[in-house]
Amino acid sequence: MYSITYTNDSWKDVARKVLHLSLAAVLSLGVVVATGYAPGALAAEEEKKQKTRRVPTISAPVFKKLEEAQELIDAKSYPQAEQIIQKMLDAGKGTRYNGNERANLYNMLGYINFAQERYQPAIKAYEQVVVSPDDISEGMEAGTLYTLAQLNFVSERYREALKYMEQWLVKANNPGPQPYIFLGQVYYQMQDFRSAVPQIERGINIAKERGTEVKEQWYALLNYLYYEQENWPKVLEILEVLVKNWPKRDYWYRLAGIYGQEGNEAKQLHSLEAAYRGGYLDREKDFTTLAGLLMQAEIPYRAAVILDKGINDGLVEKTARNWRSLGQAWQLSQETDKAIAALKASGALDDNGRVYEQLASLYLEKEQFKSCVSAADSALKKGGLRKTQSTHVIRGMCLYNDDRLNSARASFVRARTASREKTDKSTERMSAQWITFIDGESNRRTQLAKAKEAWEAEMRGDTLEQEATDGAPAAEGTEAAVPAAAATGG
Repeated sequence: MYSITYTNDSWKDVARKVLHLSLAAVLSLGVVVATGYAPGALAAEEEKKQKTRRVPTISAPVFKKLEEAQELIDAKSYPQAEQIIQKMLDAGKGTRYNGNERANLYNMLGYINFAQERYQPAIKAYEQVVVSPDDISEGMEAGTLYTLAQLNFVSERYREALKYMEQWLVKANNPGPQPYIFLGQVYYQMQDFRSAVPQIERGINIAKERGTEVKEQWYALLNYLYYEQENWPKVLEILEVLVKNWPKRDYWYRLAGIYGQEGNEAKQLHSLEAAYRGGYLDREKDFTTLAGLLMQAEIPYRAAVILDKGINDGLVEKTARNWRSLGQAWQLSQETDKAIAALKASGALDDNGRVYEQLASLYLEKEQFKSCVSAADSALKKGGLRKTQSTHVIRGMCLYNDDRLNSARASFVRARTASREKTDKSTERMSAQWITFIDGESNRRTQLAKAKEAWEAEMRGDTLEQEATDGAPAAEGTEAAVPAAAATGG
């Protein structure tokens, strides 16, 4: 079976990318939860409090200071805003402020630290917000718990993040998909993959039910979680979703790899073929892997076409190995001329003579005997052959067909010697048969030459005898023929 190799690190890379996107989402959500201190927003919050939980009222002086600090935050003057809030908190130690006022001051302080990426001070400030939950609105409590979960997640304090998310879920009213996705990411970071899976799946199902966007990175993380558990049917199921909705080279390649791993070579090949037709394969190993699978499936012409395109497009390097693979594919496709061209390119780059040995066989097949001998000589010169005796045999056959019997016999003698050294009885017998045949042919040609020479000599002898007869004196009683002028005396 032709396998696609990949490491666990490649799957971890997917998870890292997902978490990178998740962190960005966490931070942006943290801003949403932690901000909202415009006077209108505060009024709306107060109205909400009256509808849910009765909480202490924020006094006008405290409200005014919060509003002043909010304006500085909007202008990104964080040090000045922090100075106002910290001064109020220092002055309000004890019972000067009620629980709601203190919570709002710490909430704003938490955001000021968050905005400056000072996550640990932000966490401490937000923890103070929920010290007395009965003094703040349910909305502020829930929002702060979610913010604490996110900030602890960013700070890699995953158990704390899990604790705050569990508290938040108790208070949440019909939450959307994102909190469950986030909870799954927390479990992932804790290496608790089995607990992460149902959270991610629940988030995806909620998004589907509500007709909201299901994000690619949710499926990518879920795929990784199932991969870590070696749940291959689920890995395949999710990869099918990914290649359908977010087709990418990595997803197609992994899909093909898992199909191959599970022994489904047909789907492995179809997956890579689909990726190739879709233009998603852009690396050398993509082309060489697909070509290898096609060769394994006994579709050499398609393999040759794909490999040839990869080489011509500059995606597959022009190495001895790649040229040899292309040559073999063309050869199996009965495209001998193309095979010869590719193998010549391979032979020029290869360190051993095996490609030239293959070329010699092709030249013999094409009855290009001089090229055959040259290729065989190159093969023997470079060395590294698996069966030197076989190359001598091919060379001898080409020499014989080129009517160079003595050189051919010498090649078969070397083939026989090498066969004896390698205990290759079959090639030894064949070489001996060729030697016997060539000796017989040489003898036959010698006899023919002698017969011809004798015949020619005989023919020359007959000619001389005839010439001698023609030049002898006329017999008595006869007259030699003479020119007419002489006969008349004239």
